[in-house]
Amino acid sequence: MEETYWDPELFEVREPETQTIPFVYNSPHSGRRYSRAFLESSRLDALGIRRSEDHFVDELFSAAPALGAPMLLAHFPRAYVDVNREPYELDPRMFIDAVPPYANSNSVRVAGGLGTIPRIVAENVEIYQRRLPVAEALSRIDTIYKPYHACLRKLIARTHARFGFGVLIDCHSMPGNIRIAGTGVRPDFIVGDRYGTSASADLSNAAIALLEDLGFTAVRNKPYAGGFITEHYGRPVKGLHALQIEVNRALYVDETNLAKRPDFAALAGSLSVFMEGMAEFVAGYTGDSALAAE
Repeated sequence: MEETYWDPELFEVREPETQTIPFVYNSPHSGRRYSRAFLESSRLDALGIRRSEDHFVDELFSAAPALGAPMLLAHFPRAYVDVNREPYELDPRMFIDAVPPYANSNSVRVAGGLGTIPRIVAENVEIYQRRLPVAEALSRIDTIYKPYHACLRKLIARTHARFGFGVLIDCHSMPGNIRIAGTGVRPDFIVGDRYGTSASADLSNAAIALLEDLGFTAVRNKPYAGGFITEHYGRPVKGLHALQIEVNRALYVDETNLAKRPDFAALAGSLSVFMEGMAEFVAGYTGDSALAAE
């Protein structure tokens, strides 16, 4: 990026020396810098408040710059502000005063306690000791949410301008106990494309095939089809594709104490192979407008 217009303590872009592939990688939920003020406002201990993190996902996908793609990653925690939501999904139950009239307070995510300013972490555990002033929520949105999305938009626009199309890979993790309804299958990966609306079916199928070739179980859209980022930035008709990749945490972290498992590095290596394979797949469309025209 030509300029830094945000606090680098909040998030950063890891750039390749030269961007050589039409990909942008994004890790919006792996931030693990918790301010003292935030921790003091919470009823949770230092481990409990981390339950909503996508633990170490930024490290799992850290090969992106070496492969020629920029990677945007959050340092702020998801429990503080969730950039994979609409900008104003606010839960009135959380605040001392009234939320603004333009807030979306009726979304499914707000009802579940997982709005832009989350009310809970995993397992439906409340974060805060007491209600917050609405001004606090609006400040987080103005100083973190909006700059983060401005940065992501710029990366995507730059990529699209340079290559004629672009692919956003939104990187996440999921609890180890996730099962596919009716089958009992525990997927290692879920590839989300908003049921075909955020990315080419060829791209989604290639991602699943690459993961299966690496020995993993991969499924599409169930139970995670992609969040706000995937939905908002995926515009296949304009040559902009967005996939959400969910990694099963049981593959690489002990969910009781959040320590990395011994095979963490091996999984990161497999994901590097996956990322390289995705780049090679898209390179196959060079001179063919199939991806750009869908």
